[in-house]
Amino acid sequence: MKLDSQIPSGPLAEKWDKHRFDMKLVNPSNKRKYKIIVVGTGLAGASAAATFAELGYNVSVFCYQDSPRRAHSIAAQGGINAAKNYQNDGDSIFRLFYDTIKGGDFRSREANTYRLAQVSNNIIDQCVAQGIPFAREYGGTLANRSFGGAQVSRTFYARGQTGQQLLLGAYSSLLRQVASGKIKMFPRTEMLDLVVVNDRARGIVVRNLITGKVSSHAADAVVLATGGYANVFYLSTNAKGCNVTASYRAYKKGAAFANPCYTQIHPTCIPVTGDYQSKLTLMSESLRNDGRIWVPKKKGDTRPPNDIPEDERDYYLERKYPSFGNLAPRDISSRSAKEVCDAGYGVGHYKGKGVYLDFSDAIKRLGVEVIKDRYGNLFDMYERITGENPYEVPMRIYPASHYAMGGLWVDYNLMSTIPGLFVIGEANFSDHGANRLGASALMQGLADGYFIIPYTIGNYLARSGNSDINADHAEFKVSEKAVEEQTKKLLSINGKRTADSFHRELGHIIWEYCGMSRNEAGLKKALEKIPALGEEFWNNAKIVGSGSELNQVLERAGRVADFLEFGEIMCYDALDRKESCGAHFREEYQTEEGEAKRDDKHYSYVSAWEFNGVGKEPILHKEPLVFENVKLSTRSYK
Repeated sequence: MKLDSQIPSGPLAEKWDKHRFDMKLVNPSNKRKYKIIVVGTGLAGASAAATFAELGYNVSVFCYQDSPRRAHSIAAQGGINAAKNYQNDGDSIFRLFYDTIKGGDFRSREANTYRLAQVSNNIIDQCVAQGIPFAREYGGTLANRSFGGAQVSRTFYARGQTGQQLLLGAYSSLLRQVASGKIKMFPRTEMLDLVVVNDRARGIVVRNLITGKVSSHAADAVVLATGGYANVFYLSTNAKGCNVTASYRAYKKGAAFANPCYTQIHPTCIPVTGDYQSKLTLMSESLRNDGRIWVPKKKGDTRPPNDIPEDERDYYLERKYPSFGNLAPRDISSRSAKEVCDAGYGVGHYKGKGVYLDFSDAIKRLGVEVIKDRYGNLFDMYERITGENPYEVPMRIYPASHYAMGGLWVDYNLMSTIPGLFVIGEANFSDHGANRLGASALMQGLADGYFIIPYTIGNYLARSGNSDINADHAEFKVSEKAVEEQTKKLLSINGKRTADSFHRELGHIIWEYCGMSRNEAGLKKALEKIPALGEEFWNNAKIVGSGSELNQVLERAGRVADFLEFGEIMCYDALDRKESCGAHFREEYQTEEGEAKRDDKHYSYVSAWEFNGVGKEPILHKEPLVFENVKLSTRSYK
């Protein structure tokens, strides 16, 4: 397997413009001769599909939800970054680039990260033109707020529902093209295999989730926009349907999987309340603008928070990181919360796994109405879930699995190691390194969909030409048969445990040994436990119903089977990387102060894993990371 990043030559700030000029173009009248498949309808998928159709391509779009607007992008809350510098506080494209690459602990490509910052301003212009109701200042200008890992205010927002509003904009553009006939929409349809013909991605095999029918769809290029794999932990902030299946099936067909151990644990989530909980809820990072995080200075203090005097509170982020305070990056904030809770200072009803997020000072300073205007929907959601009024008592928060920085390996053109297979948004690894800064996920999704993939896929199509391969090709029949056989195999197990019970147990293993902190002994233990659990799954799972009907038990079982295999890759990756960087924290590699200790000499590379067979250790390939425009330094937020 060859890893060619395709990074163009020239100065960093000129690479993307030069690359666009050097690309081959498809004549407008020829675009209608090409067909593109897009899997996923979140911000990346919906924006890419709408743009392809606007350009004249024929597009087929697949999603497992009943409507494209139910994609998980709708759950994003806090905002979207862009280097507009409306606040005149020192922001710039280079500063956004530097904050992003530093926030990722110098484990991402300079060229990709700079391009993300470069096109960020176009995203805001596009969304304003669509009518996205961004918050505005009194004079009518767009408002900004701060997010973690930055000392400027560059985050544009729509209260606490920015993802929903942005997705509605992309969804409107998508539906406009559906109405025009340029996009054919396939809801309630799950991709179960990638079809590769003559070493090129030529289509997909899907299952209709209502009827159970398995069918094939051919195209000149395939775009995966299927999101991340945070649900491998079982408990996460992701929607229950989020899964790794599309990416993992592409991996098994030859697409390299990059940095799978880089998973983000979000510091501000509603804590777990019991052993049988199936979902966690995000509380936006934007709350850390005005909320102060603290724990009692006394271990095991069970007094109500409002009864604890100021001098008996430890505002530990402000104490440890005075320059950034409560807006320290997510990986640092999450580990700090874990440290104080593990030391016995945690709060809450469930195993002391919680810290306080307190708005009393902000309410005194600004008034209830201002706080309500900024965060009202988030406060309402918190009260509905916990029964506690955050205007009167501090919120309780604790870290939870939230996002995946790892994903399928892609080059500068967002193409995987399989020619013709493009991967965008959270499904790829390209922009965030070992830790994503807040409000950058929406930025990447729309950057990839609106402003990058429309150029790069045209270049690929112009160079590769039109394909005459259709869904009757023998490779499609082979894939269809494999999908149907796996369905029969799942239904034939007839054991005693539900797929959910296996998923829950897998999540406990991954969280314990490959979660916020990892060590060699724990990772090796996980690599013993996960295969044993997988073997039990294939001998003792109980999947009821049939494959020719709506069967959500069968759907979940197939996704859990993929998670069980994928969990091993995560642990292999974490075991190989003998350093701490960003969200990958190896306990053996830390400073005297307990901070992450990178090893740039030996691990300044992208880990790209090649499938080597089920039950076998995958093959590691390395893409060296070259830094010409930033100086590698120990990340400090103090």
